[in-house]
Parts: sequence; structure tokens; C-alpha cells
Amino acid sequence: MLMIRYFKTGKKNQPFFKIVVTEKTNPPHAGRFVDEVGFFNPLTKEKRVIADKVKHWLSVGAKPSDTVYNLLISEKLIEGKKIPVHKKSKKETQAPQAGEPEKKPAKEQEEKKEAPEAPKEEPQKEKKEEQSAQKEETGDKQ
Repeated sequence: MLMIRYFKTGKKNQPFFKIVVTEKTNPPHAGRFVDEVGFFNPLTKEKRVIADKVKHWLSVGAKPSDTVYNLLISEKLIEGKKIPVHKKSKKETQAPQAGEPEKKPAKEQEEKKEAPEAPKEEPQKEKKEEQSAQKEETGDKQ
């Protein structure tokens, strides 16, 4: 599948991104790309997108990455809402605190009420009995 995404170039601490059309499986730092459709310099905020090429590749079926999609919206090449691409903080992803009850969807709660759990057998107890029986057998032979 073809993707329109950033292709990182530049030196250490001096990033520079080409906007390229490439296979999704190709790495974003090196490798081949089909066509270059623009560039983005995050240090100077300079960007250039060749609209004709982008529209051509979108019509052919290439999918833009989330970041490039947002760039195309800001450049008014496509219409739509921006996709949130920022990372979630650790506080948002942590489990709820001890004082707060954990919220579950209503469907899961209904399923638990409908299907009562079968009583659990104790496999450890059975294993211990088998082991003690084996020890008694080996003890008699010695």
C-alpha cells in the first residue's frame, strides 16, 4: 500500500523531512521512495507541498500518514478535521486510583450476570496428592 509520509533526512539535531510517496513497509529514515511531493523543515517552519503531485497520488489511492494529513489540511489541499497525533500523558493511561471505581461497559456487566461462573476445581491439590503417592512408592522400593 502506498503512503504519503515524512522521510527524515538531515544531521543530528538538525532534522529535515522530505514528504514522499513510498510503500508502507519501507523504513522512514532510509530506503527507496516512489516520488517526492514536498519538504518540511521543523527548525525554520518552512514547508513546501507540490499540490498537483499530492492530488494525483491521493486519486491513485495513496493514504497520507496522520501528520501529513494534518499538514495537507493546514495547506488547504484537502478538507476535513485534523487527527490528534500527540502522545497521551502517562497520567491519562494509568489505571484508576483506589478511591475511584473502575467503569466497565454495560454489555460486559450484563454478560457476567447472565453466565454465572462454574466452581473452580483445585488442580494444585490433585497434583500434591499425586506427588505424595509417588514419593510413597519410591520410598517403599528403597
